[in-house]
Amino acid sequence: MSSLFHIVFCGTPIFAVPALKALTEDPAFIVDLVITQPDRPVGRKHLMTSPPVKIAAEQLGLPIFQPQNINKELLPYLHSPAFAKASAGKQFSMINFQFLVVVAYGQILSKEILDLPRIAPVNLHASLLPRWRGASPIEHAILAGDQKTGVTIQRMVETLDAGPILAQKTIDIDPRETTETLRLRLAQLGTLLLTETLKNPLSPTPQEKTGVTLCYKLTRNSGIIDPKQMTAVDLDRHVRALAEEPGIHCTIDGFPLRILQTKIHPSKGAIPLSCTEGTTVYIAKVQPPGKNGMTGDAWLRGHRRRRQQYYG
Repeated sequence: MSSLFHIVFCGTPIFAVPALKALTEDPAFIVDLVITQPDRPVGRKHLMTSPPVKIAAEQLGLPIFQPQNINKELLPYLHSPAFAKASAGKQFSMINFQFLVVVAYGQILSKEILDLPRIAPVNLHASLLPRWRGASPIEHAILAGDQKTGVTIQRMVETLDAGPILAQKTIDIDPRETTETLRLRLAQLGTLLLTETLKNPLSPTPQEKTGVTLCYKLTRNSGIIDPKQMTAVDLDRHVRALAEEPGIHCTIDGFPLRILQTKIHPSKGAIPLSCTEGTTVYIAKVQPPGKNGMTGDAWLRGHRRRRQQYYG
């Protein structure tokens, strides 16, 4: 299939940015519209912050739409003067875009929207479906101790991540993998697979009915842990999976603490922390409330001084 394909792209986090850039730079595609989540308040000062896909789309000079509810707002927007002005010269209309490409967008799409593209609504998902359907497949692969993962290109259906598979690629998960490192590798792998898949006739294969696992949307509570109820391996997996977002929070010796990095074996600057089943994890980097990150032993020295001040 050799043609010029028009794309409507839906995506929000940094994981989706490589795919957007690749589709924009490839002469086989024209990205007519980028749909992303609204700006949100971030951090302690609640500063309004644009999602990474919006920032990338602005740099690429692409029309951007940020609906609170895509299912209610998209069709009116596509027929509005605002969109006509934003897409001037793009020769875009409701009848000539071939693919709706969705990469970690963050809203469930209605059948009405899934039916819009002439060829298919296509999703790049960061797991080997049907394993880890849902919002946080990268984190859950690390939490579960999976040794392999990958990316799936699927034709979207109304049921979440249950569409037929168009293509898959598998990679090994490194023993010390973090969400940040695994996300980068999967984004690069998925971007190549996505552009290759869209350029060729689609060959959908139904997903296996066995081996389905689901992963929930992460919240702050997902990162609140009790080391006394976890083995060292489990705690270390939680830190590697969730330290970046939503963060790992616990109480050690009566003091609240955010754990940023752990080690399974003794390491310079790391302090031991007893876990269940007689296991020990080593805290390499922490962040006390209101302070910057520091090594575990630097925190311990300060912690001992504070205890002496409080208890004599």
